Amino acid sequence: MNDTTGTDLNQRIAQRVGGLRAARGLSLDALAAQCGVSRSMISLIERGESSPTAVMLDKLATGLGVPLASLFDAPEPAANPVARLADQPPWRDPHSGYVRRNVSPSGVGSPLQIVEVSFPPQARVAYETGAREPLVHQQIWVLDGRIEVTLGDDRHRLEAGDCLAHRLDRPVTYHNPTRRTARYAVVIAAVPWK
Repeated sequence: MNDTTGTDLNQRIAQRVGGLRAARGLSLDALAAQCGVSRSMISLIERGESSPTAVMLDKLATGLGVPLASLFDAPEPAANPVARLADQPPWRDPHSGYVRRNVSPSGVGSPLQIVEVSFPPQARVAYETGAREPLVHQQIWVLDGRIEVTLGDDRHRLEAGDCLAHRLDRPVTYHNPTRRTARYAVVIAAVPWK
């Protein structure tokens, strides 16, 4: 991933966060109170002047009521049902070094999103948020290598070919305990609460 791609994706994230916040009628202070990210950091992210971590983006997504993957959607969704590889820019988490790529086309009205992740050796990412609205279901399918996923107090060791289905209703930690990069796909579906 080159620096230009990272800068472009940070601008995309900036536009999405600002647009979602405005659409919900939230001030910077209100969103900060909802998600636990400071007002000044949200402002920096919305101006594209910060490289937020995956954990910070997850908090923002939870506060905005959307899945994390939707923060990477194009601001002007294409109605094209095909997402070409060239239209799926990778994003690197500045904290863990993991690289994610939204595979699904944005703006087609599907309740599903697919994300591909390349997870470096010994990397760990801990998402602290619990229950979300809408409720988010996801399945993690390990394509290569091995990862550990901890959901609350439950730890799952996943090998290539294994698939874990769960709801995002408690803290989640991803860990690659090995010395080689792991690759996995995440399939996400948001379901409104009744």
